Amino acid sequence: MVRNIVHDPFFLGQKSEKATKEDVPVAKDLLETLAANRENCVGMAANMIGVKKRIIVFDNGGTLTIMLNPEITAKTGEYETEEGCLSLSGIRKTKRFQFITVSYQDINFKPHTEKFFGWTAQIIQHEVDHCNGVLI
Repeated sequence: MVRNIVHDPFFLGQKSEKATKEDVPVAKDLLETLAANRENCVGMAANMIGVKKRIIVFDNGGTLTIMLNPEITAKTGEYETEEGCLSLSGIRKTKRFQFITVSYQDINFKPHTEKFFGWTAQIIQHEVDHCNGVLI
């Protein structure tokens, strides 16, 4: 189900809790909501649809991908960039890393550790920031 986007900075600024198997429907709703907003958005975190759980979805080279409980475990190649957010108006400067390693669980709660770089790494960092209550 496509959900409404949350714009409240107070809510978005709170840390998310670990996702459980009971949160799988939230992940699916988040994926559908991203698909419905694909013209204006390349990634979303569950708090953007009003659920404080560590769930992100993002465009991974044309494939919409779900990560449950993502944690960035390594990062290198810091740079400054500008980003926008579907939940917030305007564009803001932020620091990101060119290369990251992420540990997460898939929709079946199978653990993964993957390396990402470039644009995909930037999207993931933005969404993990949402999970951590960090707004750009």
